[in-house]
Amino acid sequence: MIGWLRKILGGGESTPSIDDVDFEALAQIIGCPVQNENLFAQALRHRSLLRGTPDAHKDSNERLEYLGDAILGFVVAEHLYRAYPDRDEGFLTRLRAKLVNGRALAERARAMNLGQFIQVSNSLSVEQKDSDSILADAFEAIIGTIYLEHGIEVSRSFIERTGLHTIDLDQLASRKDNHKSILLEFVQAGQKQQPVYSVVSESGPSHDKRFIVAVLVDDVEYGRGEARSKKRAEQHAAKQAFETLKSKNLSEGFKQS
Repeated sequence: MIGWLRKILGGGESTPSIDDVDFEALAQIIGCPVQNENLFAQALRHRSLLRGTPDAHKDSNERLEYLGDAILGFVVAEHLYRAYPDRDEGFLTRLRAKLVNGRALAERARAMNLGQFIQVSNSLSVEQKDSDSILADAFEAIIGTIYLEHGIEVSRSFIERTGLHTIDLDQLASRKDNHKSILLEFVQAGQKQQPVYSVVSESGPSHDKRFIVAVLVDDVEYGRGEARSKKRAEQHAAKQAFETLKSKNLSEGFKQS
C-alpha cells in the first residue's frame, strides 16, 4: 500500500520485496550462506530505486558499500604486504589501486553474474544498469554484508576467491595503465608544458553522472575522454592525447630522451 501511494504521489518507486531476490542462487555465487535476507537485499538495492524517498541512504546499499570498501582495502593491502615483502609502499599502493578500482570490481561482478540480482530504477537504461559504478558498488556492498554476517575470515575468502587468486599479480603490476603519468612523461621528454585537464561538460542525474574532459598541451587540445567519473574521463583523454602526440612525434619535433 505504501509503495502504491508513493507512486501515485510521485515520491519514487516502491521498494521491492525480499521475495524478488533468489537468495539460493545468490548464496551459490557468493559461496556462503545467506542468513539475513533483508541485509543481503539491501546490499543489492541501488539508490536510484529510492529517489525522492526520505532517508534513502538507510535503505539503499550505500552504507554497506562504505563498509565493504574498507574491508576490501584492508584484505588486499594485507595480501600484497605478505606477497611482496621486499617492495616499497609506492609499489604496494599502485598495485592495490589496480585491484580495487571501480572498473576492476565491475569486471569481477560481471564474472560472477552479480548484475542479475541488483535492483535499480526502471527509469535507467540497459547500459546504465550494467554500468561499472552500479556493479562495483554492489560488489563492495556484498563484501560489507558478508563481513557483518560471517566475519573477516569468510570475507577474506570471498575476496581472494573472486579476485586475488584469479589474477596474475606480477603481470598486473607491470602493466602501465596510468595514462596520465605516461602522457606527462612523454611531454616532459619533449620539453612541452604539463598537460592541463578541463571539464568540457557534466550531465546526468547524481547516480549516473557523465563527464567529458579535454586535455591540452601548450594550449592545444589533443584528446577528449568521457566517463562516469572525472578521473576516468581524464585517463581516457590522456590516452587519446598520448596516441595523437606519439603519431605526430616527428612532425611536431618532440625530443625524446
